[in-house]
Amino acid sequence: MKYNELGRTGIKVSELCLGTMLWGTQNTAAEAFYQADTAVAAGVNFMDTAEMYPVNPLSQGTQGDSERILGDWLAQSGKRDEVVVATKLAGNGVKYLRDGAGISRTSITAAIEASLTSLKTDYIDLYQLHWPNRGSYHFRQNWHFDPTKQDKAETLDNMIEVLETCDALQKAGKVRAFGLSNESAWGTAQWLRLSEEHGLPRMASIQNEYSLMCRMFDTDLAETCHHEDVGLLSFSPLATGILSGKYLDGAMPEQSRGTLAHGLGGRLTPRVDDATRAYMDVAKTYGLDTCQMALAWCRTRPFMASSIFGARTNDQLDNALASVNVTLSDDCLRDIERAHKLHPMPY
Repeated sequence: MKYNELGRTGIKVSELCLGTMLWGTQNTAAEAFYQADTAVAAGVNFMDTAEMYPVNPLSQGTQGDSERILGDWLAQSGKRDEVVVATKLAGNGVKYLRDGAGISRTSITAAIEASLTSLKTDYIDLYQLHWPNRGSYHFRQNWHFDPTKQDKAETLDNMIEVLETCDALQKAGKVRAFGLSNESAWGTAQWLRLSEEHGLPRMASIQNEYSLMCRMFDTDLAETCHHEDVGLLSFSPLATGILSGKYLDGAMPEQSRGTLAHGLGGRLTPRVDDATRAYMDVAKTYGLDTCQMALAWCRTRPFMASSIFGARTNDQLDNALASVNVTLSDDCLRDIERAHKLHPMPY
């Protein structure tokens, strides 16, 4: 396992991050504890959660359970100081969280205390803004994204308010570092500019979707993050399991995410099967497991701080953890790029 610096914070995170969004729905607490123990034994020192988790499905009745299960594990294991804990503050739209209010001084102040209590800790290592108040093109919203409805002055004023709140939390010792999620290149640049101009905390990372199937990060965001030392925390690096091939030809394995999240959030399109087969063919050519190849490929990206993976089963967990032992040859990487050019945007 290798470790990368989180932005300019000095915090070192493992190249794989254990995601917890299934803890409390598809994973029991006992299964979650096993995942955490196994991941740490394999060298993972980074775990990501969110106040709105678990998913599949999102519900008011289970909201916050993923944080609480992680908090129980931290307390029982005694490994709080060995693990970099990341959580996220939900933005506008989740009605059962602060009646759907957006990110502000008020919402952050309430949310941070709830997360600290759930996680049974005095501090959070990385506190992330789950999505921008102004809207986002992520989660397939890119097909109809319209930034002309945004109010620039209102957006920038809110950013300053949020950064000032972050500054107070950092000075109080409640948060070590801050990050973004589902952000754009323009938004990231504004957060960085305002932090420098006002002497406020700097965003260290950006958690966006990134995989062989979803590579919107490769252009403007890659350039921004390279020059500004903002690390990508890629979520869904296995394209929600699509890259395993288990959904080919309309298959829907029992207890899979696809049975609970219809269409996998817009990812199951008529183009996905051809793209999946293309990457599976590359993996077969080089004697690789496709999921391990996908995770190993993420590690080759120069802007990658850590790839966040989730597991429903122990076999999935073991397979993902073993991906750190896979090194992709130059020929394999060239074949991956050929497949990408043939299937650039399958969803």
